[in-house]
Amino acid sequence: MLQEKPAAKTEFTVKLEKFDAASKAKIIKEIKTLIPGASLVEAKKFVESVPKVIRENVPKDEAEKIKKLLEGLGATVSLE
Repeated sequence: MLQEKPAAKTEFTVKLEKFDAASKAKIIKEIKTLIPGASLVEAKKFVESVPKVIRENVPKDEAEKIKKLLEGLGATVSLE
């Protein structure tokens, strides 16, 4: 009997888990650009209510790019 390997995951959910308080302003600005149509106030509320999903069903390369970008600013990001 052959066991099928699970298909490699191709789409991910990018989730903001927490952030460094000193980096909050930079992270809010970046979240504003990542969420289509978000105002600065909405982005601030989003960041303040972590953990929160930033994007769903994102291709792996894009998900990793977002994660790397936000982690570079002092955030903790998970890919699910």
